[in-house]
Amino acid sequence: MYGRPSDLGAGVCLLLIFQLVFAAIIVLLLDELLQKGYGLGSGVSLFMATNICEQMFWKCFAPTTVNRGRGSEFEGAVLAFVHLLFTKKSKKAALLDAFYRDNAPNMFQVLATLIVFFTVIYLQCLKVELPVKSTRQRGPYGMYPIKLFYTSNMPIMLQSALSSNIFIISQMLYNKFPNNIVIKLLGTWGPKPGTQQLFATSGVAYYMQPPFSLTEALLDPIKTVIYISFVLGTCAFFSKTWIEVSGTSPRDVAKQFKDQGLVIAGHRETSVYKELKRIIPTAAAFGGATIGALSVISDLSGCLGSGTSILLAVTTIYGYYEMAAKEGGLVKNVTSGFSDF
Repeated sequence: MYGRPSDLGAGVCLLLIFQLVFAAIIVLLLDELLQKGYGLGSGVSLFMATNICEQMFWKCFAPTTVNRGRGSEFEGAVLAFVHLLFTKKSKKAALLDAFYRDNAPNMFQVLATLIVFFTVIYLQCLKVELPVKSTRQRGPYGMYPIKLFYTSNMPIMLQSALSSNIFIISQMLYNKFPNNIVIKLLGTWGPKPGTQQLFATSGVAYYMQPPFSLTEALLDPIKTVIYISFVLGTCAFFSKTWIEVSGTSPRDVAKQFKDQGLVIAGHRETSVYKELKRIIPTAAAFGGATIGALSVISDLSGCLGSGTSILLAVTTIYGYYEMAAKEGGLVKNVTSGFSDF
């Protein structure tokens, strides 16, 4: 990303490595601080969400100026929108320029980001509530919620990690053996005009790389279909796999029900597992595919940042809102008396 090590020199390379290692240590220490009880949630998720929000805020309100051949403009989309309205005589031309300007954040991207943001928040609230009752004492029924996003943002995180690792390995191999046929099949790489960052131009990595705009997606429909199928399929697969390794599978939840003396209202104790098996895997797979679809839509609509980053930020922030609401007594969860439920 920064150039060949031989061009940078040993000193600059060591400084880059030291910066990455030192920053990672700080993040790990602060994450442990939160998990020891001095805060809420995961520090790593918080830092990721903070970084993503900082980037979005900068793209909206950056006071720096850029020159695209028509004079100086603010880099931030909102500031540029206001500036163009006050400085241009033709308000129609100002609106078109603010909403569709190239090579800089624009208001269309801001609106697309807001739409995706509120869509994810709405989908976070969708859930199936199972009425449960205690077999040990009498009382009113409680509700055990199974959310659409049953595995939260974990599917998109795993899918993003898988893609990133394949991209890194493919780049390293291509730089080392650019003429090898097998490595070319995995991916060939080259910089885009105006940037030094490498992008896949062919091979498997090319079809795993998201289209950078709706126009690019329409010009290469085969890649678009393969990419969408890959993202939705891997997210659904990772979501179903995650419930098995994280202790939230139907068998695990049924065991917790049994240990706490809970049954689903209208069902016998022996049929709890069957009922949970009917709902949880479906919610996990469909929720994972939905997250993948939102990520693809975000990428194609040109949101501020990638679809993956927006989903990570929104789901993390919403999770903190729920935790803060429960800690502050703003939300009364009818299942709060059922241990971890």
